[in-house]
Amino acid sequence: SGLSEVHLLAGPNVSAPWHQVSLHTPLTLRAQAPGWRIMAGLNSTTPLPTDIVLRTQSRVLEIAFDNGARYALPFEFLRVFSPSAEVRGHGAGQEVLQTGKRDVGVNGVEPVGNYALKIIFSDGHDSGLYSWDYLLMLGEQHDTLWQDYLARLAAENASRDIDTTTRPATGGSCGAGHKH
Repeated sequence: SGLSEVHLLAGPNVSAPWHQVSLHTPLTLRAQAPGWRIMAGLNSTTPLPTDIVLRTQSRVLEIAFDNGARYALPFEFLRVFSPSAEVRGHGAGQEVLQTGKRDVGVNGVEPVGNYALKIIFSDGHDSGLYSWDYLLMLGEQHDTLWQDYLARLAAENASRDIDTTTRPATGGSCGAGHKH
């Protein structure tokens, strides 16, 4: 019986450090204000999150940005579009279609510096880093990405309910069977 809602980030001018999220006790995480925009992949125009809420009962991550954008990203959507090499591969055409993720949950969220979240999914997947710009892109392109995903499932006669994802041999850090 965990929480149904966990606030991960609140307000753009807060000073408490990030901590790992436990979904069993109430916790509000706040980003460090100094150097907030000075990090890999971000520049002075990159919208930054002002509020992040993990809704475990409805299985949605809500994120608001300082440019006024606000998105509700379902856990299944986040899982099938994980930025990990295990899902995306190491180049175009190497993507692995994710199946059977309809009921995936989130067991935890860890901040990565001041630029990303590491989401720990209930199926054990935890290797993708969701940077602010990647989360923004997922929100902006949600409808198109989701329709493309559903079309790929249909084309491969695959299911959101049955996991038939082919997993590469383990051994490398990305799960692709090679060393980095």
